[in-house]
Amino acid sequence: MEYQAFDPNVEIIGAAVKSFMNSLVGGDVISILKKYEIYPLEEDKWYNQQTVLNVYKKVAEKNYMNLVAIGMKIPDQAVWPPDLTDIHAALTSIGVAYSMNHRGGEIGEYLYEKTGECSGVMVCRNPYPSDFDYGLIYRVIQKFRGATSNTLLVKLDDSKPTRKNGADSCTYQLSW
Repeated sequence: MEYQAFDPNVEIIGAAVKSFMNSLVGGDVISILKKYEIYPLEEDKWYNQQTVLNVYKKVAEKNYMNLVAIGMKIPDQAVWPPDLTDIHAALTSIGVAYSMNHRGGEIGEYLYEKTGECSGVMVCRNPYPSDFDYGLIYRVIQKFRGATSNTLLVKLDDSKPTRKNGADSCTYQLSW
């Protein structure tokens, strides 16, 4: 389910929260951060994930920025290994980065499976908004696909349970 931590003990590092907040435009984001007692935001401090999810939900309700667009900005703010050029490795690294930025219990996961030279499946089992994950995945593909094709598809697989319908994961079919 979106915006509901799997475990009340899970924490997220401030640097990851900051990248989300840096993606926002307009609105009084600082007042939201203050309301949830995460302002001033410290990059090396760990914050309760549920509190952060409450901030995300409030931002979505206030419509400060589309969550797809926010997800698309994250890969441009993240530090990537300089030798990471393969798109399949980049998609796999989403799960690695997620694990590095969360701690303290059942955090969930991103699981990528290559299904072809220019295709794959991503299962996002986490409490973040589905639209955010869509944007994140889309931009990672866009950033790392190279000149292989002009097409890019990230499609929520409606034949499987989705967070939009109360499940704890979403599955995306990917092609480029």
